[in-house]
Amino acid sequence: MRIWKLSLAVLLLATGTALWSFVPRENVESENEISVCYEHKGCVFRTIFGEEASDSNFTHTTSEEVQLSLDRGLQWISKAQLADGGWGAGSHSAQHVMDPHAVNADPATTAMVAMALLRTGTTLHEGQYTRQLETATEFLLRAVETTPQDRIKITEESGTQIQSKLGNNIDAVLTLQYLSNLYELLEKDSPFGKRVEDAMTSCANKIQMAQQDNGSLAGAGWAGVLQSALANNALEQVAAQEITVDRKKLSKAREYQKGNFNASSGAVDASDGAGVVLYSVSGSVRASAKDARKVKERIQEAKEEGNWADGDTVSAEKLEELGFTNDEAIRYSTSYQVYESAKAQAQRDEVISGFGNDGGEEFLSFLQTGESLIINKDETWKQWYDQTSGRLLQIQNNDGSWNGHHCITSPVFCTATTLLILSINNDVERLLALGEKE
Repeated sequence: MRIWKLSLAVLLLATGTALWSFVPRENVESENEISVCYEHKGCVFRTIFGEEASDSNFTHTTSEEVQLSLDRGLQWISKAQLADGGWGAGSHSAQHVMDPHAVNADPATTAMVAMALLRTGTTLHEGQYTRQLETATEFLLRAVETTPQDRIKITEESGTQIQSKLGNNIDAVLTLQYLSNLYELLEKDSPFGKRVEDAMTSCANKIQMAQQDNGSLAGAGWAGVLQSALANNALEQVAAQEITVDRKKLSKAREYQKGNFNASSGAVDASDGAGVVLYSVSGSVRASAKDARKVKERIQEAKEEGNWADGDTVSAEKLEELGFTNDEAIRYSTSYQVYESAKAQAQRDEVISGFGNDGGEEFLSFLQTGESLIINKDETWKQWYDQTSGRLLQIQNNDGSWNGHHCITSPVFCTATTLLILSINNDVERLLALGEKE
């Protein structure tokens, strides 16, 4: 099952050295070129593949100010690691506790930090934070391996901020997402290889066991729609890696997310998202992004063939004319409408502002929106990035961390999620490739 060859089509994270050693390259050919370059490795995608990124014009420059912000955040979060290799968000009943060493580690928070370390350039083999990533990986693998196969929850910790706000099964969801990101970066003789594959299969099974008839995930928390959206993302990723996934359940998970937004009326079903529009529409955008991209690419082909006029609009009937089957045309036209409408909603000022300040759920929603835009190969992602990064840099704490001001207040969880947002440039190739997968 395991394919040990690195491949652009399935690569789940770009690697390099840590951002703390960032030094701009002197001879940059284009302002649109990959901007994450390192003193002794060169640009990150060139480092891995020995070639230009296939979509270099789609990448976006990262300012020096953002790079410095990332550096400070990484330094803070590396020092927040606990002795057992994990990181913790703390309990829902003690949201005021901001000391990262005064809480217990939990898999969900640990997985978010590990994903942030990967995206910012550390791997198990190189980078400033290799030791932290290795011990975190061991922590997560032990959590899965010591959990009975018929039990969904992979931790004895209960009532954590992440569980209470996102759902009881969020630990397995985020652990799967991290392990799938790590999977293709492992060397053939890595001692983690078989363990990671087995743990991915176990987590995927647990998530599918928890799926309800409507496609959502059981054990929903205050904003359970986000748990379900992240589960959909994780299953989508591992399905591209030859890990067995029930395709019917994956389809149902996507339809649940898309169903939270009515493209015709603009109405949002936020009942599973604590009544907050942002949480629901960010999931809708993410679930419809891949289908919407297929429509966009087929329209471009039709234009080149002379089969699409400037006044034509996307409809099931029109898509059938372009070669989609009847069922496909209905599915893709709906996804296209949902994506276009939901992405606009997700970026409206009044939606982004939410409660007037940010909690961890807002950070997660920002992340989903940005990744969705890239998956769809939507050029507006650069505008989203500039606006979102500017917003996040304004609220960074003096010590380099970020924390929420309601609900998920954990500085560890919020810092990890923010690092993932600010370093999304590093993952453009992986996200674009994910958009090509069925």
